[in-house]
Amino acid sequence: MDTNPTVIRDATRVELAKDRGLIDDVIERILGLATEHGFDAGSAFAIRLAIEEAITNAFVHGHSTMPPDSTVTVDYRVSDRSVDVAVEDRGPGFDPERLPDPTEEENLSKPSGRGVMLMRAYMSEVVFNDSGNRVRLTYRREC
Repeated sequence: MDTNPTVIRDATRVELAKDRGLIDDVIERILGLATEHGFDAGSAFAIRLAIEEAITNAFVHGHSTMPPDSTVTVDYRVSDRSVDVAVEDRGPGFDPERLPDPTEEENLSKPSGRGVMLMRAYMSEVVFNDSGNRVRLTYRREC
């Protein structure tokens, strides 16, 4: 498994194993770049939360039937205007529009859908690919 970043067209790609230390290292690398580009602590909180939710969902849901050593791909690019992160698992995907709304009364005790709701609440844009196994998160700086 390669945890060293690879630069791809001014973006960086990391193959990430299900290891809390490695996950934290990648998130800290992204947040460090965001800080270097002038993003504040509130922005860092939002970005961290969304990335953690996306990676957790990839391993817990996307890889639920995959071998335990299956990796998740994380692509990221940080500029003065935005932080873009894409997380892709190797699972079959899902339809994010079919998730139950976790704020509706009948779903308050159900755990599903909260991570996607948080990503959408904290990021400027959240886009899933057609198969639902890749999510692109974008946080844009307020001008």
